[in-house]
Amino acid sequence: MTESTAIATKPKTLQGVLESMKTEIARCLPKHITADRMTRVALTEVRKNPKLGLCDQASFLGAIMQCSQMGLEPGGVLGHAYLLPFDNNKTGKKEVQLIIGYKGLLDLARRSGQIKSMEARAVYSNDKFRVAYGLNPELIHEPNFAAGDRGALTHVYAVAQLVGGGTQFDVLSVAEVQKVRQQSKAGNSGPWVTHFEEMAKKTALRRLFKYLPVSLEIQNAVMVDETTVRGQIIDGEYTESPVDISFGGVDALHERLQTEEVAA
Repeated sequence: MTESTAIATKPKTLQGVLESMKTEIARCLPKHITADRMTRVALTEVRKNPKLGLCDQASFLGAIMQCSQMGLEPGGVLGHAYLLPFDNNKTGKKEVQLIIGYKGLLDLARRSGQIKSMEARAVYSNDKFRVAYGLNPELIHEPNFAAGDRGALTHVYAVAQLVGGGTQFDVLSVAEVQKVRQQSKAGNSGPWVTHFEEMAKKTALRRLFKYLPVSLEIQNAVMVDETTVRGQIIDGEYTESPVDISFGGVDALHERLQTEEVAA
């Protein structure tokens, strides 16, 4: 095959690129998700948010490969993970940023085999809520459903029961959650705006994971999520480098894709 023939056969659309990467995606995925499904879900997200189709294709593929490695579906249906477009001032490109969702972290925890049960809850001002640390830690939360209006969000907490016995919990005030949000490069868009409570609960889960025996999947998920949090948006533009997307097939594909137009 000549060089001109090879160029002519390169996939020009995002759908074509995803189809050409199915083998690489399949190698990353756990058994409960197929490459066909991951491709369909990814293209659905592009149709729902056309700005994703304008992003650098390699960054889009990197986010999909990250989702595949963790076995999480992007999009708001399951709340596992979210794909957000942003402007990277360093590269001059529009790129895709992956944000792990609250339900995504829960799913990873339940699959790890280390945790018997895990949950995160939101606390409102009209609820009965008491926390005590020390030699006999205690957490009591009685939601005031009878009042109809539970009041304003005041805290979030995460609780885990370990397979070998024992319970761990961690609590954050809304003020602490807002500090985390202010550090996030996606703090003014995406799930921080549309699903604040879930993002707050995810923040509690992520902090709790630091005290738990967790799997490599969860460690990778927390690393990806913390990399996201370390960025900032200034005047609507991202000012730092995105999450590393150096996954085998994606890096090899980047040079091939960077001269092509994105046509979702």
